[in-house]
Amino acid sequence: QVQLVESGGGLVQAGGSLRLSCAASGRIFSINDFSWYRQAPGNQRELVAGLRSVGSTNYADSVKGRFTISRDNAKNTVYLQMNSLKPEDTAVYYCNARIQRTMFRVEEIYWGQGTQVTVSS
Repeated sequence: QVQLVESGGGLVQAGGSLRLSCAASGRIFSINDFSWYRQAPGNQRELVAGLRSVGSTNYADSVKGRFTISRDNAKNTVYLQMNSLKPEDTAVYYCNARIQRTMFRVEEIYWGQGTQVTVSS
């Protein structure tokens, strides 16, 4: 089985920084895309940042210039560096990955359990 485990969330003051990590473990042949989503109370889950296997990235307009997504292929880990945090960034952040478990299987989508980020004003 494949698992995504996030870490790095917490409470920070506005203007501060946090770095989220998401490590994939289990039987993995390849990890294609990694993404970070977030969901605030009463809101739908939204895409924050995406990183494709070819290296291209995309960001929500609200985080451009403040957040950076990166990955360590050797560790099957994706990171989200969040700078200049704002109270409106408060949400549960979820890691998402498109993973091929063996060379004979199609890719499947996996989600982490989520990590809380709270930004105080």
